[in-house]
Amino acid sequence: MAVFFSDLVQYRKLLLMIMVLGIGGTHLSGFQMSVINYTSPYIQKFINETWLERYGSVLQQETLTLLWSFIVSMYCVGGMIGCLCSGFLTAKYGKKKCLLFNDVVLIIATLNTGFSRRAKSFEMILIGRFLEGIGAGIHLSAHIQYAGEISPKRLRGFVNVSSSVFLALGKAVARILGLRDLLGTEDMWNVLLSFSGLVALIQLVFLPFFPESPPYLLLQKGDKPGCLKAMKQLWGEGNYLTEFDDMMKEKAITKGTKIMNVLEMLKEPSVYPQLGTMLLILLSLQLCGLSAITFYTSEIFQTANLQDSIIPYVSLGVSASELISLIFCSSIIDRFGRRILLWGGYLLMALILTLLEISLLLSDQFLWMRYCSVILIFLFIIAYGLGPAGAITSVMNEIFTLSTRSSAFVIGGIIIWLGLAFTGMIFPFAVRLSSTCSSQKQKGNQPLKSQRNSKRARLRKNVIRLWRRMLLKRRHSAPSSDRSPSNSH
Repeated sequence: MAVFFSDLVQYRKLLLMIMVLGIGGTHLSGFQMSVINYTSPYIQKFINETWLERYGSVLQQETLTLLWSFIVSMYCVGGMIGCLCSGFLTAKYGKKKCLLFNDVVLIIATLNTGFSRRAKSFEMILIGRFLEGIGAGIHLSAHIQYAGEISPKRLRGFVNVSSSVFLALGKAVARILGLRDLLGTEDMWNVLLSFSGLVALIQLVFLPFFPESPPYLLLQKGDKPGCLKAMKQLWGEGNYLTEFDDMMKEKAITKGTKIMNVLEMLKEPSVYPQLGTMLLILLSLQLCGLSAITFYTSEIFQTANLQDSIIPYVSLGVSASELISLIFCSSIIDRFGRRILLWGGYLLMALILTLLEISLLLSDQFLWMRYCSVILIFLFIIAYGLGPAGAITSVMNEIFTLSTRSSAFVIGGIIIWLGLAFTGMIFPFAVRLSSTCSSQKQKGNQPLKSQRNSKRARLRKNVIRLWRRMLLKRRHSAPSSDRSPSNSH
């Protein structure tokens, strides 16, 4: 405990910088990805009302779903563009200037989304989400690299995981502010969307008081005094010869080599093992279903037939579970290492997904299985936070040198944003199809007793109808003397 408090005092400026980086970095990405859940019904109603006022007709449900998926996915399209620009911007201007420029873009974006309701223009929401995506593509890459470069060797794992912690914190903040008791109402949804601009303004004000990363100053700018000054400013007074020697060795190795762009990096065979490792862990992250849970948490719980009044609080519980597990991961990653967290986390997630599939298959036969599904989603998020969520950012930061790191993050970012864009476009239609199939299945799966009663009723009606026909036929075919015996007398 004494060591912990001594580190807290010594690295207090580093911790302050981590907070300033986080609230304007991955925190905004998590907020912007999750806040769309709570504004979903209000934005769709706003689109319908705007269309009716302009053209005098109501939008069809398929067209409305398509426009809504465009709003969700436009954020991902902007993210891909921002990610493509991030490599050049961070290499040429540094992470600090890149983030400051990015804050201005985010403020402009939130002005569009904030005033869209007053202007009666859903196109402004599209523009705002697109600009927010560009900002997210830039600050995701810049923040993760910046955090990895300002950390001393003994705290590198903890500082790397901080980007994932702030990502989860952004999701939690979005779900807290999105409650109907706060900003998640029909009158305040545009204010909720504009919250990102306030956070970006905070970073724009405070980030200039912190230095550029020491490796960038030494390796890119050749500023040795500036590098030493930045190390002392962030890490306090102490002996940092080990970190400085490592940077000097890297400078000697990369002497005469410039920062590679994406094409140059793809042609360099020596980085293929690192690229393969990065692609493997990112594809596994994209294919495990986390994107769908992030974007459409409310729709998933609605499909599970949870009450609408408790869905926001269950979603908040999901975010809180992810945040707590990531904080715990940041405290154990330097002790257990990255490989154990990756292997253990993915194995546990695979087991939970198997149990989740079984519970979904049995949910029609046992109603309590639906609650088991919700519990398993919580456990899945906790397993993700304890393992892959923190380890992936550390691995990506540590396996690349400064000359290849920016381009590697561009390639990795494109994979992430493509996966998010695909999920954002396809998942609304999948949820709608699933709810339609489940409603048809509920109509078809009547209780056995009612089915038997309906069959018996139909059979009884058919027998009575047939008996009446036979009596009428017999009466018409009988002799006249049999039909009226009294007339013969």
